[in-house]
Amino acid sequence: MSKHRIYEMSVASVYPHYVTKAERKGRTKAEVDEIIRWLTGYSQEQLEKQLETEINFETFFAEAPLMNPARTLIKGVICGVRIEDIEAPLMQEIRYLDKLIDELAKGKAMEKILRK
Repeated sequence: MSKHRIYEMSVASVYPHYVTKAERKGRTKAEVDEIIRWLTGYSQEQLEKQLETEINFETFFAEAPLMNPARTLIKGVICGVRIEDIEAPLMQEIRYLDKLIDELAKGKAMEKILRK
């Protein structure tokens, strides 16, 4: 079975879409970065380096310093699929990120997005 094409997409190619989605709803790039750092454990400098090197999603998540254990609290539907029902671990990580960006764009408070 071949890998899903999103695994090979560069994070840097999708990142501007996350930022645009957030900014259209009055949120900021800094909030997008905070969400990504919370989820993955990257520092801001590490995140920027990963974006510069244009690594793919598979490598981005594989190299993440510390995936936040609270990410399992992220529930709901993204792209018509329940996040908690996704069986492929990498796809689930990608969808966690998508869901957090969606919550940001919908105006949810950062404390709730970051499951505090």
